[in-house]
Amino acid sequence: TDLDKINAACLWLFQQNIIINIDSLSKEKSEAFIIYIMIWLSYMLNLKNVNNIKSLKDFYTNHIKNNTHYTTCNKSDNDCSNSLKNKTGYNNFKEIIEANKCFMSINITDMSKFYGAFKSLCEMYSAFDGNTLNCTKNLNHANEFVKKYKELSGDSSITENSSCNQVLSTLSTDYNNLKNKCNDAQGSNFPTLSEVNTPQITTKGTEQASVTNSAQNSNVTSSSSSIVSKVIPVLSIFAAIPIFLGISYKYSLFGFRKKVQKHLREKLKK
Repeated sequence: TDLDKINAACLWLFQQNIIINIDSLSKEKSEAFIIYIMIWLSYMLNLKNVNNIKSLKDFYTNHIKNNTHYTTCNKSDNDCSNSLKNKTGYNNFKEIIEANKCFMSINITDMSKFYGAFKSLCEMYSAFDGNTLNCTKNLNHANEFVKKYKELSGDSSITENSSCNQVLSTLSTDYNNLKNKCNDAQGSNFPTLSEVNTPQITTKGTEQASVTNSAQNSNVTSSSSSIVSKVIPVLSIFAAIPIFLGISYKYSLFGFRKKVQKHLREKLKK
């Protein structure tokens, strides 16, 4: 069923974003990855109109809470719980999810609204080729991102929800890091978010709002370069999953499509 495929794909995203990157992982990164996975998951559940799932909490209760795949950490058939604990403070995926349970109360219809901006952000990072960013080509995606972001920031169902504001903050920070890198390297004139009411998070967990949180206050150019290279594979991964689920995309990136198909078939056979 579509729900089985979405469930398997969700677990695969956790493995690709958390386990594959465990050596360079941090608590802040893992929690930002959770936000991106939740955006994708909400969009898919809303798109497929899955019955009886109105919020991410419903999905968590039915498919994650008692699922042993989320309570173990295995990398190449070796237990990686200690490594994950040392890097993030969490032993497994389930603990990371539960630490960010504030997002699970968001209605999937509202959470899926972020997908348009998130997709544009993925397309921007996916234009990275080796050590080169095609910033001129990315300008169209940047304009689209800012347009979508402005729509989100004007949506009262989002701006009046502190958890939704944190999602906006995560998206804006990763956009600004790429913008800073492109503007410095190639003089590209990326649109800014300064005219948009970018949320300032004051609730507990502010430091968790972005993959790139530490780069905002010092040495933006050099630090954002390193951060961009680390975030690129993560955002590129999200482009591959929907292809297998029958959703049309303009791109198929870095050979992930075949890996996704193989993984999902193996999961669905179990």
